[in-house]
Amino acid sequence: MKLICIGRNYAAHIDELQNERPLEPIVFIKPDSAILPKEQDFYIPEFSNDVHYEVEVLVKIKKVGKHIDKRFAHTYYDEVGLGIDFTARDLQAQLKEKGLPWEKAKGFDGAAVVGKWIPKEKYESMDKLRFSLLKNGEKVQNGDTSLMLWKIDELISYISTFFMLKKGDILFTGTPAGVGKVSPNDYLSGTLEGEEMFALNVK
Repeated sequence: MKLICIGRNYAAHIDELQNERPLEPIVFIKPDSAILPKEQDFYIPEFSNDVHYEVEVLVKIKKVGKHIDKRFAHTYYDEVGLGIDFTARDLQAQLKEKGLPWEKAKGFDGAAVVGKWIPKEKYESMDKLRFSLLKNGEKVQNGDTSLMLWKIDELISYISTFFMLKKGDILFTGTPAGVGKVSPNDYLSGTLEGEEMFALNVK
């Protein structure tokens, strides 16, 4: 099982980090060891002083696929969720400056929060999902999948050109604007279409 993540998939988030808008999806991988165990607090790693939250809609792949046509991509998943892609922003900046991979900043232990899963049939459209992240009860990120540069089915088709998708793989579809630093004693919770999908403490 692998975690396949998409960077820079919302224009406002690209702008807030002053990044260049990509011509095709930016893809990176987190190891399965990055998943934060259920009911466990998130501990800020000692190697970073600037860990950021990034809330994202998740998709769980249900069968093996390679070179998937966009028209059939919807048949490769039937559950959606919400999670956090934690990023050691200071470490990421150092690595990017040297032209090095991001794995240490994105794939460390506990860097991937995976909330509960909901059957996609519950929702009218995967391209109109509203979601948000609350930090200490205050809404800090507010997203809508209609604002994605590349929609879920496009991402599945694109990714499957490079990586075989397998049952249980999880796709992190990108984060909207509003990312920010976490501090000890913060409380984070995420909602998808108004339903709480996860909640956790930061230590």
